[in-house]
Amino acid sequence: MTNFFTDYLKTTDDRLLTKWTQYFDTYTRELTRFRARPVSFLEIGVFKGGSIPMWKAFFAPGSRLTFIDIDPACAALAEPGTTVAIGNQADPAFLAELAAQHGPFDVILDDGSHVCAHQIASFENLWPHLAEGGLYMVEDCHTSYWPGFGGGYRNEASFIEYSKRLIDRMHSWYTDQDDLFPFDPIARELHSVRTYDSIVVAEKRTKTEPPTTVYAQNGQVRLSRRALEIRGRKSAFAGKDGT
Repeated sequence: MTNFFTDYLKTTDDRLLTKWTQYFDTYTRELTRFRARPVSFLEIGVFKGGSIPMWKAFFAPGSRLTFIDIDPACAALAEPGTTVAIGNQADPAFLAELAAQHGPFDVILDDGSHVCAHQIASFENLWPHLAEGGLYMVEDCHTSYWPGFGGGYRNEASFIEYSKRLIDRMHSWYTDQDDLFPFDPIARELHSVRTYDSIVVAEKRTKTEPPTTVYAQNGQVRLSRRALEIRGRKSAFAGKDGT
């Protein structure tokens, strides 16, 4: 099946673009809704610069496209309407300055070093700078199974295992084992974690209140949180820090 990305490959120039083939369907599924208006996009990893013109062609005119790489030579690959910043994707100070200048971002795509510790550091530092309704996408998650990248099967330090813990944290509204699994504030803004072949996508949507059950019968609709209340959980009904 053709889509923007498979068609785009036939128009590439001498700047090398490398992607796993399954990514293009994932891009189409997840990113098409962002094409209708100018957005703020951040990609971690420039390499030979082949993705810069691709994203410039994909997103609407007027979009703010920011790219980062640790290699100073990548600065020369910037195009009009794009920014290439040089820095370490795991450096909190660099990421904070980047976000202050160019954020918040509607889409963040990590195609950087593929080192698990770097992927986790980037997520933790950039998630607060993801806009409401935005997507944070991490590519090349197969390195979570490669010891040379800080991964390995069921290695707690891998990004895949980190993403599994994100799922737990998203559901921390519901458990009543506060001593073992306290409420995590990320539950108030992590809408979903979607896993594709070698890509993890986290979507941000603010939820100021705990989840609600709807009861409908004979045309009457009633909302309740009793399913949470009767379990004795208190933290989900408290302030932002869960206390």
